[in-house]
Amino acid sequence: MALAPPPQISMNPLKRLRMDLERERRRTEPLPPGELQFSIARTRRMRTDPLRLVLECYERYGPVFSMRLLHEPVVFVIGPEANHYVTVSHAQNFRWRDGSFGDLIPLLGDGLLTIDGDYHRRSRKLMLPVFHRDRIAATAGTMVEEAERALEGWQPGRQVDMYHWTRALAMRIAMRALFGFNPDDKSHGFDEAAEFEEALSYYATDYAIQILRGPRTPWARMIKAREQLDRLIFGQISRRRTSGDAGDDILSLLLEASDEDGNTLSDRAVRDQVMTLLFAGHDTTTSTVTFLFYELARHPQALARLIEEQDRVLGGRMATAAELMGGEALPELEMAVDETLRLYPPAWVGPRMSVEPFELCGVRVPAETYVNYSSWVTHHLPEVYPDPEAFVPERFAPEAKAELPKGAYVPFGGGSRTCIGMRFGQLEIKTIATLILQRCRLELQPGYRMRIRQMPTLSPIDGLPMRVLERTQPAALARAA
Repeated sequence: MALAPPPQISMNPLKRLRMDLERERRRTEPLPPGELQFSIARTRRMRTDPLRLVLECYERYGPVFSMRLLHEPVVFVIGPEANHYVTVSHAQNFRWRDGSFGDLIPLLGDGLLTIDGDYHRRSRKLMLPVFHRDRIAATAGTMVEEAERALEGWQPGRQVDMYHWTRALAMRIAMRALFGFNPDDKSHGFDEAAEFEEALSYYATDYAIQILRGPRTPWARMIKAREQLDRLIFGQISRRRTSGDAGDDILSLLLEASDEDGNTLSDRAVRDQVMTLLFAGHDTTTSTVTFLFYELARHPQALARLIEEQDRVLGGRMATAAELMGGEALPELEMAVDETLRLYPPAWVGPRMSVEPFELCGVRVPAETYVNYSSWVTHHLPEVYPDPEAFVPERFAPEAKAELPKGAYVPFGGGSRTCIGMRFGQLEIKTIATLILQRCRLELQPGYRMRIRQMPTLSPIDGLPMRVLERTQPAALARAA
């Protein structure tokens, strides 16, 4: 028996605006102190410089404060205690679907990112065996094959945009590992990677543009791209259901998944979960690999330690999935990835809506209020991470990591909402990083200055232009630092 889907919510922007205004009129309790006056400048800054804005409010008002963005007041809860409260200890008091994650429903549908309650619990329980450690390890061969293919032609002096290079690679890996598709097969008449990018671009536009409807709007382009992808995915689902020709990719495993009560995923649910996994995994890998090599190019000593570890432990061979997934075999790589995710957590904000009133850090927050926690902001609090802007992988040495308070490090969320594809993403990131570290060194283009875009996930606005260099030995790198 297929799980019953959750109730649909309206995507009509005018209706949602009216619901927000009615909710605010019904509110009888005061909001926490903060910036509650209407301000276009603040709303614009929240899109262009949210980290500094939220940190400034945190310093002014404390860990729980309000901020009006356009018409709607949002309560921010910042710090380790707040993260743990929202994601673990009191997670049942917060809904995802009614927060801004609901904006992803037109593209992703009812995947794990956009559902709550019993439907989320049952769906996640049904999907967990698909993401067993051994299942993830089995995808390592695909990751290596695709990364080696993408590295062909990398010679000293070549110019590479690391962001777009990694994005194309991550899409090919996802197409094979998630869908079982051949990325080079265009017999269906369109480029699925390009369609997915077209759909995602909707979420990078300004909110005032997103609410527009009609021909040639970003909304219309997103819907058209989604329909193309749906025809491909539903066609694969139908073919596999009819033929019984199951593969070992995630799509096939989801089609076969069932729990102890006999619950299964409907065709629509399989489509929604695969699209959600494609969105989450594709963006996480792309941004993390990009930011990792940006920081390594700026920190030659950290790069030297990584290269020395690669040579000493691997001796030129490719690491096994077990070595990459465990962390103990390659601790320098593990710490560098952890520190990159601290500085640049892809899903930088966790939007929710409170169900009942609650009190946190001595401040009361009303029911039916938008509540956001932020991993990005918490990861930049100097009282939690001294010199927070610095790239210091040693922060995540095992003994130091064990001393972090609960909720201090949440790049993949927490509790029952921890990213189900976390192991897949980490294995992919480390596989790509290892193959690059074994072949060459990457140098930033002169004059490059990082500018970060927040939506739909953290990424460099202008890509990351780099130059391929000879693989310098660790001692030479250390002298250059």
